[in-house]
Amino acid sequence: MTLFSRKKSSSDDADVVKKEKGGWRKPANTAFKQQRLKAWQPILTPKTVLPTLFIIGILFAPIGGLLIWGSSLVTEITFDYTECENLTPSSANDSLTFSDIPQNKFSYRLRASDKNTNPTTPRYAFLDNSANASVTDILSKRQCVVEFDIPADLDHTVLFYYKLTNFYQNHRRYVKSLNSDQLKGKFVSASTLDSSDCKPLGTLDGKPIYPCGLIANSFFNDTFSTPILLNPTNSSESSQPYVFSSDGIAWPGEAKKYATTPIGPGGYGNLSDIVPPPNWRSRFPDNYTEANPPPDLRADEHFQNWMRTAGLPTFTKLHGRNDTDKMLQGTYRIIIGLNYPVLPYKGTKSFVISTVSWIGGKNPFLGWAYVAAASVFVLLAILGTARHLIKPRRLGDMSLLSWNR
Repeated sequence: MTLFSRKKSSSDDADVVKKEKGGWRKPANTAFKQQRLKAWQPILTPKTVLPTLFIIGILFAPIGGLLIWGSSLVTEITFDYTECENLTPSSANDSLTFSDIPQNKFSYRLRASDKNTNPTTPRYAFLDNSANASVTDILSKRQCVVEFDIPADLDHTVLFYYKLTNFYQNHRRYVKSLNSDQLKGKFVSASTLDSSDCKPLGTLDGKPIYPCGLIANSFFNDTFSTPILLNPTNSSESSQPYVFSSDGIAWPGEAKKYATTPIGPGGYGNLSDIVPPPNWRSRFPDNYTEANPPPDLRADEHFQNWMRTAGLPTFTKLHGRNDTDKMLQGTYRIIIGLNYPVLPYKGTKSFVISTVSWIGGKNPFLGWAYVAAASVFVLLAILGTARHLIKPRRLGDMSLLSWNR
């Protein structure tokens, strides 16, 4: 039996003592480690809770009213011209066949002081210049002529937007489909683009696409002419333009993401080394040439706005602005070059004319949210006060706790 009753050595005892000492972790006797720090535990009583609800409700109500008032100072007018291309085409500019825009395709959200005005129904006409040899600009072959009323003078700043629906710029692959180095004018090889996020629009016929990717390829290319006031009252002229500028429509700092040209030191050698995106063929039918070079992306704020992808499938992007002149009351005409297809994916396209106030654009939601929150707080305070007065509960009453029943 001595074989199985081996006596523990002194080294084994030392290991046991060492393990016991190493496993013992007694926290230091401090207020922090022994959880004796001073703490404030508020006791919620009717005398503290009910006045707090009343105060919050009283504060939120005027804030909400102020925000609603600020939104009411803004005028926002929207015209959906998606179905214009389905109209019977007119043969010439001087013989347009107009149709009324359906009631559900336009909206006048006027400022509070102008809501009693009654603008006439806007109308549009489809002009097909495909067979007109005098129209050389390929982007103007198919046009939509829209006539609309501005029911009251719009104070500057006046903003011009285009609006798309059912367009998911927030799709993960779409958002990533660009190459920031190429946009900054750096040389990026065809093989690199083919294996980058620009795929499948990294190269075409073995040449790098500039700018590559899905975002640039789907760049919105409907064109908008300067709106013309057809019936000016304070001018001897028969028509008067209202000019929107494309300067200052992009966020500050956006231009730093782009280069003026991709050709030069550190970039591509010559224009024959790159090709435009497939959807830009109508603009660059012979690829990039000296007579028709790549666009200056550093100065093209329309492109910069498009490349800043939207988070929702319905979005507006700023196309122009006028910071100095009033948009006078009257009937305006605008000519839109129809180049961007939205009907195949069941989307819509519109243009929006809007003013701004100290709150920004027209959006009363935040104001009504404050008013709703104020109403809820005040209602809870009233109900709590009534409950406390009708059937008060003695503080410290433990009869409702299950272990004392």
